[in-house]
Amino acid sequence: MSLEKTKELANGSIIPRLGLGVWKVQDGEEAVNSVKWALQAGYRLIDTAAAYKNEASVGEGIRASGVPREKIFVTTKLWNADQGYDSTLKAFDESLTKLGLDYIDLYLIHWPVEGKYKDSWRAMEEIYKSGRAKAIGVSNFHEHHIKDLLKEAKVVPMVDQIELHPTLTQEPLRKFLAANKIAVEAWSPLGQGKILEEPILVEIGKKYNKTAAQVIIRWHLQSDSIVIPKSVHEERIKQNFDVFDFELTDDDIKRIDELNTNERLGPDPDNFDF
Repeated sequence: MSLEKTKELANGSIIPRLGLGVWKVQDGEEAVNSVKWALQAGYRLIDTAAAYKNEASVGEGIRASGVPREKIFVTTKLWNADQGYDSTLKAFDESLTKLGLDYIDLYLIHWPVEGKYKDSWRAMEEIYKSGRAKAIGVSNFHEHHIKDLLKEAKVVPMVDQIELHPTLTQEPLRKFLAANKIAVEAWSPLGQGKILEEPILVEIGKKYNKTAAQVIIRWHLQSDSIVIPKSVHEERIKQNFDVFDFELTDDDIKRIDELNTNERLGPDPDNFDF
């Protein structure tokens, strides 16, 4: 009943399947502690972004954890206002400095800013070639954005980080990504907590003596998604990682899949204004 705890990306980089997301985690003590607790609990993937304004604290949490840097997979993202060739190179340097790191394991374009993401991607390819980002990818890209990017890209994105949870299963996009060997990473994987009372999830959890959140995380893992639940509470952080000792049946997975309503909690990548 083993589930691999890591996944190999198309370029050979190894990414942990389960990590800590730090969106909306306060810069300072809250972010430092969340990262430190997660790493001490066994997590090896930390996902931040320039827009979260907590990269410096994430770096501090990494150093405070006592876990060697080379054992940790760090992701950060290029913000919309910094898109474009030169500004992407500059923004990457700033993120590295804030994090206090020599390299990033995965650098993502945060949103598909029209007219800019291709220039940004050219800069990302340069950063990747230099070895200062071990892998590069995108976030919030629909199929048509990726097809457009691939018209000129020399490097295929290794990851697409998308809103994904039981009420937004993104089945067609996930099929397209799988066909192109682009790994799927889920943000807001627990539906921002809005589905934790869902009777089906609670009922499945009782069967395994697990919480609804643990059931959802396991559903993501068994659906071949990388998943980055956020928490600032030490016990919850540990609990979210305690999902490798049970396995959902095909029927469980089907019932969770059927909760899909194609309802977004975040902005639509075709219609955002930031």
